[in-house]
Amino acid sequence: MVQIAENPFILIDGYFYFYRAYYAFPLLTNMAGEPTGAMYGFLTMLRSLITQYQPSHIAVVFDAKGKTFRHELFDQYKSQRTPMPDDLREQIAPLHEILTGMGIPLLVVAGVEADDVIGTLALQASKKGLPILISTGDKDMAQLVTADIKLINNMTNTILGPIEVIDKYGVPPELMIDFIALMGDYSDNIPGVPGIGEKTALSLLQGIGDLATIYNNLSAISILGFRGSKTLAAKMALNKDIVFLSYKLATIKTNVNLTTDYDGLVMQAPDIEKLHALFSRYEFKFWLADLPNCGWLTKKLNKFPTTIYINNIDISLAESPASVLLTKSYQTILTKVDLVQWVEKLQSAKSFVFDTKTDSLDTLSVHLVGLSFAMENGKAAYLPLGHNYLDAPQQLPLDEVLEVIKPVLIDENIQKIGQNLKFGYSVMANYDIELKNMVFDIMLESYILNSVAGLSHQDIDSLAQRYLNHKTISLKDIACKGKKKLMFNQIPLEQASAYATEDAAVILLLNQTLWPQLEAEPKLKEIYQQIEMPLVPVLARMERVGVLIDENKLAKQSQDIANRLIKIEKKAYDIAEQEFNYASPKQLQAILFEKLQLPVLKKTPSGAPSTNAEVLEELAFRHELPKIILQHRRLSKLKSTYTDKLSMMIHPKTKRLHTSYHQVITSTGRLSSRYPNLQNIPVSTEEGRSIRQAFIAREGYKIMAADYSQIELRIMAHLSQDKGLLDAFAEGKDIHRATAAEIFGVFLTDVTNQQRRSAKAINFGLIYGMRAFGLSRQLGITRSQAQYYIDRYFEHYPGVLSYIERARKEAAEKGYVETIAGRRLYLPDINSRNAIRRKASEREAINAPMQGTAADLIKKAMIALDKWIETVKPDLYMLMQVHDELVFEVKESAVEESQKKIRQLMEQNMQLAVPLTVDVGIGNNWYEAH
Repeated sequence: MVQIAENPFILIDGYFYFYRAYYAFPLLTNMAGEPTGAMYGFLTMLRSLITQYQPSHIAVVFDAKGKTFRHELFDQYKSQRTPMPDDLREQIAPLHEILTGMGIPLLVVAGVEADDVIGTLALQASKKGLPILISTGDKDMAQLVTADIKLINNMTNTILGPIEVIDKYGVPPELMIDFIALMGDYSDNIPGVPGIGEKTALSLLQGIGDLATIYNNLSAISILGFRGSKTLAAKMALNKDIVFLSYKLATIKTNVNLTTDYDGLVMQAPDIEKLHALFSRYEFKFWLADLPNCGWLTKKLNKFPTTIYINNIDISLAESPASVLLTKSYQTILTKVDLVQWVEKLQSAKSFVFDTKTDSLDTLSVHLVGLSFAMENGKAAYLPLGHNYLDAPQQLPLDEVLEVIKPVLIDENIQKIGQNLKFGYSVMANYDIELKNMVFDIMLESYILNSVAGLSHQDIDSLAQRYLNHKTISLKDIACKGKKKLMFNQIPLEQASAYATEDAAVILLLNQTLWPQLEAEPKLKEIYQQIEMPLVPVLARMERVGVLIDENKLAKQSQDIANRLIKIEKKAYDIAEQEFNYASPKQLQAILFEKLQLPVLKKTPSGAPSTNAEVLEELAFRHELPKIILQHRRLSKLKSTYTDKLSMMIHPKTKRLHTSYHQVITSTGRLSSRYPNLQNIPVSTEEGRSIRQAFIAREGYKIMAADYSQIELRIMAHLSQDKGLLDAFAEGKDIHRATAAEIFGVFLTDVTNQQRRSAKAINFGLIYGMRAFGLSRQLGITRSQAQYYIDRYFEHYPGVLSYIERARKEAAEKGYVETIAGRRLYLPDINSRNAIRRKASEREAINAPMQGTAADLIKKAMIALDKWIETVKPDLYMLMQVHDELVFEVKESAVEESQKKIRQLMEQNMQLAVPLTVDVGIGNNWYEAH
């Protein structure tokens, strides 16, 4: 492990930090729509670095605008780089202001690059015997590494000294320039030798020596038998000038004429008044709260220990405020006495963290490997139960432990804290233990606060990094990877205990951080307490019940699709007058764009004509073959994803299909389902709908499906308060037929089926922000006709247009939109200068309140229904949730009563300005019930 001397001179590659912060942190904006995410991330990483290493001197170095001396050597230098995103460029000047206000030295030197300034200062300080730490991720900087100069990439927390440079790149620091000169550098457009890549460059340098030695001994290339040596020596000779030009371009200048040296690069007293104004403007609440003390800037902090000791195993920790609490005493429970003592502590606690460690993620067949706990006093413990590797320590018997621990877990007076408590609930259900009083789930707390920030990254490691600036022990590090990967029960107990106890402690710290933020927002707190947390056991129970599948039906459907695919392929081959591979873009490109001479509508990043679905749909208006290819793709996907696969996913233990529901995947609050994804079973085609025939009821039961009718349009009526929509729903009219009558100027009774279909496309299209171009493509009409229909729609429903304009305006002002219940969806691009991103955010602003409200509605219905179902089991089970539909398995004798109760609970679930209507169907399978 690389040793870092105390109080080093830290030099920070400003743009490396800046770009990393931009892509690693959420795309935040303030109320004025100014982008702030990269600034916030930069400051977070900077604080971590300063807090951890307590520098004696420091400087943040940015590139200056304009060309450098390298452009005079080679005018194509860095010419291929893409321009900086507009919303990142806007944050440069304010970040510089903040750094200056913090008293942190900031250097921008014209004519050279930041690397040259850093190299010059590093060499100066090294000659004086100072330890230097360069914070960067640029491999070019490795040429500067010596015993005194080291690199740190604090995004990955890796430090490079001379040995680590060799381990990482294959050559020592003194050969890094030669390495880059030979193979070139795409990011900087350094040419190198054409055809020489990393392996060849390494072989030459390791086998012969530096560039000078290689060019003095070109014959050695053939003598030593390098691959392609016959042409390699000639290629080297031919490109000698390019190689040495590349050498100059890659060499960091270490004699830049600077107006300051390292002696002047120390932190000054921060300008608190200036920082307060800046942090207020950019809405950096954390930094505002930190200002009164500003301790990490104005004085040396007591250095946090970088290592904790657990069971005599040292575990390195990222230094952060969390580290102080994470050094509390942790314990591994191996005796009955210790177990009883811990249970007594838990029984007397108001709340505690509960976390499970298992041998798999399949909650139906999973085995407990261990349990971990943490308490408010900072103590944490790991209770191993199933570590069964060779020479594993003796552990307490599972049955004995569960008997002792069960009363605490089912105690409704003790609050449980966790991360993804749904998983823990299901695991304990296998042991006849119902986890009670689950109150705090950090995954859901973070999601409710901001469903967009770190979307899908609500695991403990990500949350700890985001909210605590703490790098946790990685499971990958202790479990290995690839063929050597260990299951948790195979991990040595010392390492497993360190990992599990830290997890529990971090969960506690995260709850202490997140819950106050939720409490400060009453509407968000209510969504958490009244919707998301009560839904956790409901989803767990649904997942465990699963649904029965008719394997024979699926097998027949697969065969039918296979037969259809053969016919489709033959037809396509006849039209193309040749056979081709449907999965080969190159073959499709040749047939569509060369042979058939169809127009190229879009290109791939590599410049080839695109054959994606959007392109084929447009081309289908011009030729029959693209339409057939699309049909083939849809059927092939249907077969591979559902009719072939669903039978393979039937659980061997229950003989039923069990999906997994996720609350924190979508930004709008909608549930998502995985393994399998039931939300994506297509319903727009008969083939897709027929898959539902395979979802059947057990003997003596029926399938019942209850679906909110036109729920998003009803929510639109409520939000827009448009009189035409309100009246139509109040009178129980067919809203699509009523819209068709208004748009096409006919009596309601004279509306044709085609007119109704067009009106339906308009109704739903407009709430998704569809414009004339999209509507024209969907209906197969001209853009002017589509615009006419849209204009007619807004003439008759002016309240909808007012709502759309209001939604855009409020989103631009606030940076987010809300559901009726107050769930928020942040829109970081709502004020972007990039028109495409801004327009996409505007469409989200229109639709998200409806989708989010529909999500809140169905979730509340599920909670109410589950409460009732618990009183009537085994007459009724809730099986699935798909969009606005709930699917049940009902005993035949209870069908009539259940139908009434389900409709009643769902329709009375939320009060809107229009009545809620639920359609309930019954059948032997889901297709019949729907």
